[in-house]
Amino acid sequence: MGAILNLEDLYHILRTNAHNCTQEYTRLFHGRGNTYERYTFLTIDSVDKVLFAVLFEANDEEEAIVSMLRDLYTTEAKWETLIIQQRYIKDAPSTIIEGQMPAQTFAIENTLKYHINFLNAQNIGFFPDMKIGRSFVRENAKDKNVLNLFSYTCSFSVAAIEGGAVSVVNVDMNKNVLTTGRENHRLNTLNTKKVQFMPYNILKSWSRIKKAGPYDLIIIDPPSFQKGSFAATSDYAKIIRRLHEFAASECTVLAALNAPELDTAFIKKLFHENAPEFSYIKRLENLESFPASDEERSLKNLIFKKGIIQ
Repeated sequence: MGAILNLEDLYHILRTNAHNCTQEYTRLFHGRGNTYERYTFLTIDSVDKVLFAVLFEANDEEEAIVSMLRDLYTTEAKWETLIIQQRYIKDAPSTIIEGQMPAQTFAIENTLKYHINFLNAQNIGFFPDMKIGRSFVRENAKDKNVLNLFSYTCSFSVAAIEGGAVSVVNVDMNKNVLTTGRENHRLNTLNTKKVQFMPYNILKSWSRIKKAGPYDLIIIDPPSFQKGSFAATSDYAKIIRRLHEFAASECTVLAALNAPELDTAFIKKLFHENAPEFSYIKRLENLESFPASDEERSLKNLIFKKGIIQ
């Protein structure tokens, strides 16, 4: 069971964390990890000049929380806008509570910038909990051919090119997020001639993906479930089973999964049964700002390597 907070406790946590935050994307409060029993439905972020709160469930305290956030916004005077998103309402856009919607807002991370769109009905275009995964890619991409599966807005690709990758292939069936991905590279003045953007269903496009290989570094970061296109429980194995077709003789894989119901043993078993030539190396630690009462239900970033002499 997590700690039981009241609204005053929550306000104190936010004030403390806000004192230390800069323009870099900072999670001020993470209730989703169930470490705070009363506010498991709530996340609050500092995103450049925006104070951004997401409510994942309807709650009787919602009005009081919004009032508290208004007070935080005014007292701290760090932000130009206060935005609330009620994720529990289908296709709910974000609501401006204070200030005006900035013409452009960026997620800033380790000197790199990524476009943010608060008008998106669900995700704003960036997943801050993946910071350590992006750092790993940046640190291990030099002189590598990189494959980025389920690339979304291509933040891994930006990190890889910044880290010295020879080439990156981004694959995602959503053309709109790939367009944002291109813009993310340009935003950081990175050479897109080294980058491919493939708007394909991964599970139906192996020949196209293979053509640009072999790859020295492969990132697998799928949704846990996307109706009609991907279910981790049944489809993750299909990707692991194909790795031998496009992995270089020495290849590193970052296998990610953010499904609470599937643990690290699930991914390890997939590799053991479908790609035994890959050895498990380690699990990357998660950010301290994303605490979880059960790490097996939180983000999982597992590293596997091929070509290791046992």
